[in-house]
Amino acid sequence: MEFLRLLEAVRTPAVTAFMAAITYMGDETVFMMLAITMFWCVSKRQGYYVFAVGLGGTVVNQWLKLIFRVPRPWVLDPEFTIVESARAAATGYSFPSGHTQNIVGTLGCIAVANRQRWLRVCCGVLIVLVPFSRMYLGVHTPLDVGVAFACAVVLVIALWRCFRDEEAFHKTARAVLCALLCLSAAYAVWVNVTAFPADVDAENLRHGMKNGWTLLGCALGLCVSYYVDEKKLHFDTKAPLPGQLCKLALGLALLVGIRAGLKPVLSAPFQDAADHPVLYLMVTSGLRYFLMVVFAGCVWPLTFPYFAKLGAKK
Repeated sequence: MEFLRLLEAVRTPAVTAFMAAITYMGDETVFMMLAITMFWCVSKRQGYYVFAVGLGGTVVNQWLKLIFRVPRPWVLDPEFTIVESARAAATGYSFPSGHTQNIVGTLGCIAVANRQRWLRVCCGVLIVLVPFSRMYLGVHTPLDVGVAFACAVVLVIALWRCFRDEEAFHKTARAVLCALLCLSAAYAVWVNVTAFPADVDAENLRHGMKNGWTLLGCALGLCVSYYVDEKKLHFDTKAPLPGQLCKLALGLALLVGIRAGLKPVLSAPFQDAADHPVLYLMVTSGLRYFLMVVFAGCVWPLTFPYFAKLGAKK
């Protein structure tokens, strides 16, 4: 907390505005956009690499949050003030930092998998700035950030051997995806059946339960998408620049629309979510994210041959 108080004392409006903007690079939506861009437009292998590190890291992150149940800095010290704009995204327990896990894992994968110097420099800068922004804004301690940073780096290095080239990818992809599915299922079962102590914050616990079904839905969707592509689709990510831009923009717009539109549809059968909390979260989070991933991995790639012709020289 001493380091956070030091940062609190030197905050300025300009730096605060910059940090408040840069911190959103660690948000789930940014992770989704970067991972999808890799998957649809650059390389399926690299896309799966980003997804694997992100999914595995998030499961570990959520598990640690509920095991240690460390309150946020402003709860630990009521006299400490945070930047209010950061409060809304600071959900769940504090340890470890989810934003740090996201940005270090995602950009770490991109930096390792690509040799362009400018890209690696950009990734390196953001990998440093986003974790620092979490402390500057007052929503995480150095321990929160440091452990998340270390976990992400370990996963980036450990899984790179499975995704470093096409041969390694095809040999290990099924095993890696199955392991992620098992890990996600284990966390979903654990968080829903464990008898937590009475002092556990109810909202944080519900957040962890929701994330358990979300992660399981994503893992299952990745497994289905890989199987369908290997057996039937064999989609190609290559396309002229106009085709890539249209493919990405339209696909992301549809994906965001599906995420927003499915929730009210899937929650409609439930008169009161409190009556069937586990089933409600299983459907509105698990099933919803499963369908999103299947759309991204199986449905939208069906359109790629048309985008490959867009802007092509005749």
